[in-house]
Amino acid sequence: MLLSLFQHSSRSLLTLRTVQTLNKSFYSSQMAKRVAVVLAGCGVYDGSEIHEASAVLVHLSRGGATVQMFAPNVDQMHVVNHLKGEPSEEKRNVLVESARLARGNIQDLSKLSAKDHDAIIFPGGFGAAKNLCTWAVQGKDCSVNDEVKAVLQAFHSEGKPIGLCCISPVLAAKVLPGCEVTVGIEKDSKYPDTAGTADAINQLGCKHVSKGVGESHVDEKNKLVTTCAFMCDAPIHEIFDGIGSMVQGVLKMA
Repeated sequence: MLLSLFQHSSRSLLTLRTVQTLNKSFYSSQMAKRVAVVLAGCGVYDGSEIHEASAVLVHLSRGGATVQMFAPNVDQMHVVNHLKGEPSEEKRNVLVESARLARGNIQDLSKLSAKDHDAIIFPGGFGAAKNLCTWAVQGKDCSVNDEVKAVLQAFHSEGKPIGLCCISPVLAAKVLPGCEVTVGIEKDSKYPDTAGTADAINQLGCKHVSKGVGESHVDEKNKLVTTCAFMCDAPIHEIFDGIGSMVQGVLKMA
């Protein structure tokens, strides 16, 4: 009886050690992945969506990646009082506001070099459509911030993966012709803004692929990984899981 228990315990310990060794090996391999995260301010209505940005950072940390955050040093399109949901008269700077999310550890986007990183990720929020480009007011006819455009083109030309969530996939649709992205499921009441955005993406010559909130879409050719996040009216844990799928896809290709 004692011998049997000893043998069982030994096998269990061996199994545990094997799992620990595999986990250690996995995370060690991920440590080499240097990921740039580009923010667009702080707050869903005029900057980066805070929960999305946090989810991106948590999943990158869990994946063993090292992260450096960046934001353009420009004025926000406008400032929104998040309590009232109305624009206010004040002015704010995108880099300064993004520093709130980054706990001060952030750099000017002009200093970002694709050669120094293995991948790049853009959280969503209206800031991506207001401060990184003008999609919020011009749709498919928008212009993209010059530094944002240059960074996207640089990572793409280097063959390095790009992750985008929520509304930020429109940046890729505008800058990288013919790419594939998702902003949710078309013609589904849980995704109220997806159909119009998807139509505009298709009109740009790109392809919209319907994916659920917990999923991500991988464009292997262009090394793009996208997920809809808060484009879907879903519980926050489902948003978190979908962003995790996107981050894992990015790290896998990095």
